Amino acid sequence: MQLKNTPIFTPIKWNDVPGLIYKSRFIIAVVFAIVLLLCSCSKNPIAQAQQNFLEKYFEENILNRDFTVQLATDTSKDLTAQFSGYKFRLLKNTLLNGPMTAISGTDLYSGSWSCNDDYSKLVITLPSSVSTFSFLNREWKFTKKAVPVMELAPWGTTDPKVLHMERQ
Repeated sequence: MQLKNTPIFTPIKWNDVPGLIYKSRFIIAVVFAIVLLLCSCSKNPIAQAQQNFLEKYFEENILNRDFTVQLATDTSKDLTAQFSGYKFRLLKNTLLNGPMTAISGTDLYSGSWSCNDDYSKLVITLPSSVSTFSFLNREWKFTKKAVPVMELAPWGTTDPKVLHMERQ
């Protein structure tokens, strides 16, 4: 016996679609608003966990710790000896900025530091009246944050400058 071709679904005529959408406009608006609200309120849990890890790592390993310059080079010129006897400390104001100190013997110099949200950039500002600090006063990018040594290079440029600071 031959089967009849009976449609399972009722076909919708394309001419009726605009009227169907018009009649359902309130439901469509409510569904769209709910979807928009849910998408805008949710945070990516992986990104939030990574941000929390970066904040914790920075706070525990960098902030309020003494660092010495292990290596400072400008092109092929070694400037490391200029920083002999200096201890640098990034103090916490917030997790993204704060005061900075440089201590050499009994001399104390105050400045500031700041970071961007993903802790890839470190801006150091120390008194420009001390010529030694002119090399440090710039925007640095972290090339390696493996404690005990922070490895830095100039931000946004390919200048052959290198700064390695070792945690004491």
